[in-house]
Amino acid sequence: MNRFIDNIISFSLKNKFFIFFCTLLIVLLGVYAVKQTPIDAFPDITNTKVTIITQWQGRSAEEVEKFITIPIEVVMNSVQKKTDIRSTSLFGLSVINIIFEDKVDGDYARQQVFNSI
Repeated sequence: MNRFIDNIISFSLKNKFFIFFCTLLIVLLGVYAVKQTPIDAFPDITNTKVTIITQWQGRSAEEVEKFITIPIEVVMNSVQKKTDIRSTSLFGLSVINIIFEDKVDGDYARQQVFNSI
C-alpha cells in the first residue's frame, strides 16, 4: 500500500503539467455543472390543486352542500388525471379542492375544471 502511494506521488511530480491540466479540467467541468444545475430556493413539492369557491348568501351549510357542493363534485368526477376531490360546506359558502396527479400542468388542470363546469 505504501509503495502504491509512493508511485502516485512520483508520477505526479514527474508529470506536473499533466496533473495540473487534469485538475484544471475537473474544476472547469465542476463550474460548468454548477451553472447548468437549476436552483430553486423554494421548490414546488405540492400537487397541482384547483379550488372552486362558491357563495350563496343566507343559506345553511346543508342547503349549500345539497344544491352547490354535491352537484359540482359529481361533475368534477369526470375530470381527467385527478387524484382526489375534497370539499367543505359552510354557512353560505362552498369550497371544493380538486387535487391532480404529480407533474400535471396547472393550466391543464384549470382548463379541465373549466370545461367540466
